Amino acid sequence: MRTRCRVALTLLTALALVGTSCGSDSRGSASSTPTGDITVFAAASLTAAYTEVGDAFEAANPGTNVAFSFAASSDLATQIDQGAPADVYASADQTNMNELVDAGNSAGDPQVFATNSLQIIVEKGNPKSITTLADLAKDGVIYVTCAPEVPIGEYAAQVLTNASVAVTPASLEDNVKGIVTKVTAGEADAGIVYTTDVIAAGADAQGVDIPAGVNVIAQYPVVVAKTAPNPAGAQAFVDFVLGDHGRQILAKYGFANP
Repeated sequence: MRTRCRVALTLLTALALVGTSCGSDSRGSASSTPTGDITVFAAASLTAAYTEVGDAFEAANPGTNVAFSFAASSDLATQIDQGAPADVYASADQTNMNELVDAGNSAGDPQVFATNSLQIIVEKGNPKSITTLADLAKDGVIYVTCAPEVPIGEYAAQVLTNASVAVTPASLEDNVKGIVTKVTAGEADAGIVYTTDVIAAGADAQGVDIPAGVNVIAQYPVVVAKTAPNPAGAQAFVDFVLGDHGRQILAKYGFANP
């Protein structure tokens, strides 16, 4: 009888230890709550939207600090490939994301979190009466864009090709924000930018719609960088962008769901 009692007591003790271990694992998952600095490299066209996303993420995750580097997707991908300490990379196109992935500098598969369409941006009041893509090729119209490796430069070239319009740009800007700045400052008459950039410019500029038949839809993928200094925080940020709250903020700035 005593032997049986000792066996039963041993089994109960073992079960208690297992329960304690499981409880420890459950509590341990709380340690995965994101903390610390999270560095996000994001396309220039995401500046306003991602800034608000970052604020919302920090509010939902006390103890985190999101720092952004906004620039042309091509420049950011190159910086990461050269060892820049980025946690997250968000591109305005698949081409530059694919180059990052092919270089082995992504952790996991990129996911498209938003899409964007294109518009012609013109000065306030549209003094050159630009209403079509063909108007960009008229004498006296100063058109600016970006180099082909910059997503908006590639997209703009595709749109003009689709419309059979040949335009010689007056300058190649570093990123889409450079195009907006040139137009709103009166240094250029027009450029092709994202619809979200026209919205962000507000009363300083106007947008001219591009026919759907020749327009392109920009896809925005995001991924955790392979050498992310804070991989847990990086994944949490990506999950937030892909979640309902993140999508609501993006929609507020004119981005559409993929």
